[in-house]
Amino acid sequence: MEQAYGAGKAGGTFDPITFFQQPQTILRIVSWIFSIVIFGCIANEGYVNRPDEVEEYCIFNRNQNACNYAVGMGALAFLCCAAFMALDVYFPQISSVKDRKKAVLADIGVSAFWSFVWFVGFCFLANQWQVAKPEDNPLKEGGDAARAAITFAFFSIFTWDYTDPSQDPAGAPAAGTEYTGYNADMEANYDGSGGYQNQDY
Repeated sequence: MEQAYGAGKAGGTFDPITFFQQPQTILRIVSWIFSIVIFGCIANEGYVNRPDEVEEYCIFNRNQNACNYAVGMGALAFLCCAAFMALDVYFPQISSVKDRKKAVLADIGVSAFWSFVWFVGFCFLANQWQVAKPEDNPLKEGGDAARAAITFAFFSIFTWDYTDPSQDPAGAPAAGTEYTGYNADMEANYDGSGGYQNQDY
C-alpha cells in the first residue's frame, strides 16, 4: 500500500531538470502559455467598432458573452496552471497516501473540467465567429486575434489531458537496477565462490 500514488517515492530532493522534463510539467507550461494567448488576443484585439461608432463591441458577432467567456476562462486557466504547477513541485514531498490520493483526484477532476470548458469555449467562439457580420467589422480588424483564440482554445482541450504526477521518473530505479526475480539458472550456475561454502561431511 505504501507504493500507492507514488508514496514510496516521497521524500526525494527536488531536481529542476527532471521536473521540467516530466510530461505533466510540459503540459502545464503549454496550457499556461495557451491561456495567456487566448486572454491576450481577446483583451487586446477582441473589441472593434464600425467607422461611424465610438463604442467597441466584441469581435465575435458583437456577443459580449463570447469575449467575456474567453477572457475569464483564460485568466482562470492561467491561475489554475500556476497553482497545479506548484502542487507538482510539492507533490514528491507528500508522504501520506491519503493526501496524495486527494491531490491526484483533484488533478483528474480539474483536468477534466478544463478540457470540457475549452471544448465549450471552442464551439462557442467558432460559432460566433462564423455568424459574425462583415459589416460589423469593415476594416477586418482583429481577425487574426480571433482566429488565434479559437485555435488555441481547441488545442487547450488536449493539453489539459491528465498525466499522473505519481508516475515520476525521478523516483524510478536507475536503468539496469530493477529486480528481475528469481531465476533457476542462478542456482545451477552458483559455485559457492561468492559467500557461503558447501561443506562435505
